[in-house]
Amino acid sequence: MIGMQVAFTPGCKATTPYHWPMIFSPLVRLLLTALALVWIAGCTTPPEQPQPTSGAETAWDSQLERWPPVDALLLGEQHDAAAHQQWQRHTVQWLAVRQRLAALVLEMAPEGAGTDGLPPDAGAAQVRAALQWDEQAWPWDRYAPVVMAAVAAGVPVRGGNLPRSQMPQAMRDTALDTHLPPAALARQRTAIEEGHCGLVPAQRLMPMVRIQLARDARMARAVQAAHRPGRTVLLVAGFGHVQRSLGVPTWLPSDFMSKVAIAQAGQARAAIENEADYIHRTPALTPHDPCAELRERWPGPPPAP
Repeated sequence: MIGMQVAFTPGCKATTPYHWPMIFSPLVRLLLTALALVWIAGCTTPPEQPQPTSGAETAWDSQLERWPPVDALLLGEQHDAAAHQQWQRHTVQWLAVRQRLAALVLEMAPEGAGTDGLPPDAGAAQVRAALQWDEQAWPWDRYAPVVMAAVAAGVPVRGGNLPRSQMPQAMRDTALDTHLPPAALARQRTAIEEGHCGLVPAQRLMPMVRIQLARDARMARAVQAAHRPGRTVLLVAGFGHVQRSLGVPTWLPSDFMSKVAIAQAGQARAAIENEADYIHRTPALTPHDPCAELRERWPGPPPAP
């Protein structure tokens, strides 16, 4: 059984959907819910060639031209940066107009959901229903331009995330603990701890790491399932999910060619630069610490249940 849902991606506090299972005590779930409330967060006629809207997009177009064709292009975003979704839409259109886009796979929809069979002129309501869209976790208005650009191009849009019903099982799956090398697993654990403001009891961290690993594995599986020779599958996910040594790439076969591009608002961190083939820089967001108010009221981790 799944409890309250919150957003999480390492390095982007409370902005990727995460569903708090009932194994957490009511006290812990209440605390984490309060934290979430701080953020609330075949071819048809190809579309017209999109025009670059910024110097960053012009540089990105040049990079796409230089890269050889790949099986998958993994785009990592910060979920509350609107410029990142604009970049994703631009990339969808860039690939689609060249008839190089095999499919768009989304972290924002569960694996098994998809727009296959819908016509290019399908309406937003049809698309949302097909993707089993969860508006509470992912504001549709934020991602609609990305999704609908792919639909209009006649390209299938498919969910890649671990379904909620399977999260409790993933949290207990200790086999996931051996997927990453020890150093990378420790980094993942630290990222999750910091992403939740240090407010999660230590004994709950590994189950949450397993959720992250299971979600990455499912997205990798969805990307492979969407593969078409000579075309590129585009994955859109939080940047914590696409990092070379931690996320989806670690689940892809060695002969499955992929590129990783990560959008960073403001100054890109060196650790992130080392995890990607390309950094797409966008203007910095207004500084905001979503943990500050909560820490004032609750200065330490809640007691273990």
